[in-house]
Amino acid sequence: MPATVAELPAFDEIIDARSPGEFAVDRIPGAINLPVLDDAERERVGTLYKQVSSFEAKKVGAALVSRNIARHLETWFADKPKSYRPLVYCWRGGSRSGAMTHILQKIGFAATQLDGGYQAYRRHVVAELERLPALLSYRVVSGPTGSGKSRLLQALADEGAQVLDLEALAAHRGSLLGALPEQPQPTQKSFESAICFALARFNPQRPVFVESESKKIGVLRVPAALIAAMRASPCIRLEVPLATRVRLLTEDYAHFLHDPAIINSRLAHLVSLRGHETVAAWQALARLQAWDDLVAALLEQHYDPAYGKSLSSNYAPTPADQTFSTADLSRAGLQQLARKILAAVPGN
Repeated sequence: MPATVAELPAFDEIIDARSPGEFAVDRIPGAINLPVLDDAERERVGTLYKQVSSFEAKKVGAALVSRNIARHLETWFADKPKSYRPLVYCWRGGSRSGAMTHILQKIGFAATQLDGGYQAYRRHVVAELERLPALLSYRVVSGPTGSGKSRLLQALADEGAQVLDLEALAAHRGSLLGALPEQPQPTQKSFESAICFALARFNPQRPVFVESESKKIGVLRVPAALIAAMRASPCIRLEVPLATRVRLLTEDYAHFLHDPAIINSRLAHLVSLRGHETVAAWQALARLQAWDDLVAALLEQHYDPAYGKSLSSNYAPTPADQTFSTADLSRAGLQQLARKILAAVPGN
């Protein structure tokens, strides 16, 4: 009998039998890719199906699938014990995962096919992202740019707190200069899968710490139900001196500092918001490599006003908010702050 999405945790391994291109867009978290057709083979079979006949496509496809599964049997499955229980899926839970499951079963493995395949899993993610956010309680870590919010989340996680680090999942720091070097953002579907996977594993009896994000992180959209739940939650508000924030940002964005031209090309996008004169002054500081002065100017003239406006409308102050001040964003300082916060927040 095929398995349902709810039964995923019961299996030793989850095998994605789709092509590498499909796998790259999104997959079940933790799945491994053992394609029965690679991208070029899948295109070839699909073309035959459309232009010649389903019979010719199936003949060619069967040969390709057989060779690919044989290769996986000689490599990935070679050392698997008889007790091995894999779950196999493809796009719809059809012929690709069916072929692999059939052969594994004939060998003697307790292999099972996922009913409905990836499409069933995707419907599950969409439904869960509507349902799960409201079941959890959140503490939203807020503070102006450079306050060490992301570092604090890591310190909280190290102390055993439940943490949802959306910027880590999105591979982006959430600002104009927030793209990570040599690390592209995941697809929207993959981002949503990662969020769903994280939410499903949190204990509803304990708070979840999350940063005060906007609706978009880079090019990715945060699920609407999650944003709504976050904005209705109390905040952990950080107060950090400007000099400390400048020091942290020059560390976090050190990858930009070797090439002022890169920074200035990004700053040019702010002309419509801050005007030619202001942006030109920033760009002049970049060319001089006066990084501390540039970061301080950006904070005071752009990031702080923008963040204050966003915070007042999206994470307005409530009586349940708690404020913590620090001038020490070192690892030890953040660890101490994390412990102080956890002692003050009930439910940990």
